[in-house]
Amino acid sequence: MSRYRTALGIREFRAIFTAHIVSMVGAVTANFALAMLVYSRTGSSLLSALVFALVLAPHLIAGTLLSALIDRLPARRLLVCCNLLSAGLVLVISLSGTPVAAVLALAFALGLIEPVFSGARAATLPDVLPGDAYVPGRSLMRLVAQGAQLGGFAVGGLLMAAFSPQVMLLINAGCFLFSALVLRLGTKERRLHPDDGTTGRTSLLRDSLNGIGAVMRVPAVRRTLLLGWAVPALGVIPEALAVPYTAGLGGGATAAGLLLTAIPLGTVAGEVLTNWLVPKERQIRMIGPAALLVFAPMLLFALRPGLVPAIAVLFACGLGFSTQLGQDRLLLQVVPEELRARTLSLQTAGLMFWQGLGFAAGGAVAELFSPSAVICAGAVAGLFAVVLLLRGAVFDTEKWSPRSADGVVSG
Repeated sequence: MSRYRTALGIREFRAIFTAHIVSMVGAVTANFALAMLVYSRTGSSLLSALVFALVLAPHLIAGTLLSALIDRLPARRLLVCCNLLSAGLVLVISLSGTPVAAVLALAFALGLIEPVFSGARAATLPDVLPGDAYVPGRSLMRLVAQGAQLGGFAVGGLLMAAFSPQVMLLINAGCFLFSALVLRLGTKERRLHPDDGTTGRTSLLRDSLNGIGAVMRVPAVRRTLLLGWAVPALGVIPEALAVPYTAGLGGGATAAGLLLTAIPLGTVAGEVLTNWLVPKERQIRMIGPAALLVFAPMLLFALRPGLVPAIAVLFACGLGFSTQLGQDRLLLQVVPEELRARTLSLQTAGLMFWQGLGFAAGGAVAELFSPSAVICAGAVAGLFAVVLLLRGAVFDTEKWSPRSADGVVSG
């Protein structure tokens, strides 16, 4: 726990962390309220579900086409502007006369802002958290996200019993404004990289695509990113199929909810214990074993376990997501300094996109095969992907090593 205290001991990080908590709580409850608002006006389950898709889908678009903003604007200014724009959009959505089509369009616009904000925050964390404070700080940010996943919709449901969707959205706008104020007063304005000014001679789109190309041409960075995307993308398949799987066991919504909490609980436990007990040098060497742990227990779904054993299996899978701690350390070692901001922004946007694609792919395949078969297939694909990436068999053959400039983890 002392490593978490090290990160929280930095005043600027405390401001970023506080703003993160407030904005996460506001965003989760607002997404719930937005879906309820659309449903109350249209009575359409499809349109209410479309709200979540419209908020998540733009991650790849904005993360790809707007990533150059990270290098063109100072981080604090970009973070504050994103929060202010989000607050303004939410205020318009909350107006009682806003048409449903406009609500959905504004939800999409909100989705475009979020990856820019997340990318800018991720890019500035290495400056805010020097040395050994960086990885525990990133871990704390993820723990908040997992906590929001565990309890956010429950809190939203309770608040909806007391407030209308419009009031909930106003609360969310207030969260964005509070976050903007905390970031404006609690963080430093940093100058751009000396070379960043030259990017203004090219268009934003071209600059963004050129930056992504430069990042992905570095073999060690490319493999680290691919591993960091492949594990969550395939690891979410059991969550995507929690409802049909528990229905096959004769369970209802409560059973599905319990199954959905298993991986997030395991993830929180794994990150906390690894950060607390495992020396930082070993966290990089644990990337491979921990990534394999995500998928190996999933093979037990071939036996179609009951609810309690299935929860235990997925909890064990969640422990494997502690691989993210080593990957955070590794990425800072292998990424060139001039590409760090673009890389961290791309990492964040790609993670959201590939997780969303994993949810969609798992559900689509489950239309043809049983949930247990799809989960097992995802486990096999995950094990295969991890082994290939760890051994460098996908792109080239040199080993990853934490001590080399272009390597990652020896297999």
